[in-house]
Amino acid sequence: MKQEHHVSIVPARAALSPGSPGAVGPAPVADPVPGDAVPAAAPAPLAPRARLLPALGAVYRAQLSRARVARIPLLFVATFQSIGIMVLMRGVVDGGAEARAVVAGSSVLVVAFVALNLLAQYFGQLRASGGLDHYATLPVPPAAVVLGAAGAYASFTVPGTVVTAVVGSVLFQLPLTHLWILAAVVPLAGAALAGLGAALGLLAPRQELATLLGQLGMSAALLLGVLPAARLPEPIGWARDLLPSTYGVEALARTFDARPDWAAVAVDLAVCAVVGVLSLTAATWAYRRAAVR
Repeated sequence: MKQEHHVSIVPARAALSPGSPGAVGPAPVADPVPGDAVPAAAPAPLAPRARLLPALGAVYRAQLSRARVARIPLLFVATFQSIGIMVLMRGVVDGGAEARAVVAGSSVLVVAFVALNLLAQYFGQLRASGGLDHYATLPVPPAAVVLGAAGAYASFTVPGTVVTAVVGSVLFQLPLTHLWILAAVVPLAGAALAGLGAALGLLAPRQELATLLGQLGMSAALLLGVLPAARLPEPIGWARDLLPSTYGVEALARTFDARPDWAAVAVDLAVCAVVGVLSLTAATWAYRRAAVR
């Protein structure tokens, strides 16, 4: 009996070529034909934008840590400056409404020195050195950057303001009973002044001009806040009403009365809060404007 042999006409290399059934190994990638378009890889999705509150907390902690290291000597300067002004005014002011105005104005002056003057210089330097580009690349809302920096600088003024108010109250023999109102005056006046300082620093075309505007703002807070309003000329009194820190000074000064007018104190604090919202909004707009340039 003859045994039949079947010969395959398919080459062995083709029969076991990669990619065929029973073949081992990955299928080879065909070389692209010249002129054919190579498909582009799909872009990776971007990370979601940070929410306002977590971003605000991160910026606030970072700025507070930075201010604690770099601004402590300046805080001492602001506090000693305010105490020195009260000592000088003690020779010309005996008591009454003028003494209350001097102590309240000197206390809020610490807030003006740090939150207005130093913040204007900080944002002016940040814009001049290109530091805004760093924040612009982060997925952080612009409001978080402005509010975080403003909140950190305003919080940094609390010890100096409390020390100044206590020393002034003892120096002019004013009651210490209602100094708890500083818990409302410092954040509200600080927000208004910090927003103004940030806006001045971001809108100033040059760093030197931002420093000058910050110094002028602090000088206005000194002259219009510490000097008794009754002794100011009427046009200067109008300028005093436009200064954001004025309403914080008035609210604090009213609490030194034997029977404070709490309704008037609430009105002053409400005006200070409204001015703070407006100034921080303006600072946020100034940040967006400066970051895209």
